[in-house]
Amino acid sequence: MSASPSTMMSHGFKSSKQDFTFGPWKVTIIKNHIMKSKDVERLAEEMSMPSLPEMLFGENVLRIQHTSGYGIEFNATDALKRVNNMEDAVKVACAQEWQESRAESEHSKEVVRPYDWTYTTDYRGTLIGEGMQIQVTKTTERIDLEKLKAREQIMFFDEVLLFEDELHDHGVSMISVKIRVMPTSFFLLMRFFLRVDGVLIRINDTRLYYEAGKGYMLREFSMRESKIADLKNVPPALHTDPNEIAQHLPLKLSECERLALPVTQRQTAASEVL
Repeated sequence: MSASPSTMMSHGFKSSKQDFTFGPWKVTIIKNHIMKSKDVERLAEEMSMPSLPEMLFGENVLRIQHTSGYGIEFNATDALKRVNNMEDAVKVACAQEWQESRAESEHSKEVVRPYDWTYTTDYRGTLIGEGMQIQVTKTTERIDLEKLKAREQIMFFDEVLLFEDELHDHGVSMISVKIRVMPTSFFLLMRFFLRVDGVLIRINDTRLYYEAGKGYMLREFSMRESKIADLKNVPPALHTDPNEIAQHLPLKLSECERLALPVTQRQTAASEVL
């Protein structure tokens, strides 16, 4: 196993690319500066969205790739592509009044809110690999979180922010992804956190777990949400801490998937050693 970091200076910001190799796998972490406004405008036009998050890290990537080429990566652009697929949007009082003042036609909602301004996304990662891809199927198997609590040596850890927006001072919308690699496994958590002040808190989590010797990864996706009015027994100080507030939010959706790894002539999953 090996790590090979490299950095470069750009507009006073230290960009970095780091590779960590373990067995047949390589984790690549790329961190760069906030996307320039002209690039943001071009991307917004491509996505047919009126605006994109204030802090968009368009070049930031966390990638897990096998020597055979297949793998999974997490990036901001693909996360934003999933925003338009969410049907509901959060309306603050002023937005509600604004909408009501518009024409009461059947299409008024589409015209007034052509996108979800909270940037809520159900993104779960992007599968990569030409001609050889991970196969995804639903499963009842769950990630053994108790096993993850065991004190095992952490050989590599990093976190990457994909985007963040303060919702015009009405709260925060952000998504980040972090990974830790242990001697016989790796675990990844991507978290979308939304807080609309006085309205609601929402957390969408994607957990990815792989254990050496197994021919598949497990991916769990969950959605948790609560109106702030229903969190009366929770100290307001916890509202800004995703790790603390998550346990107080009711579970709205939970799905688990099995990501089967392609078996190649050069290796079989059963013979892997991290």
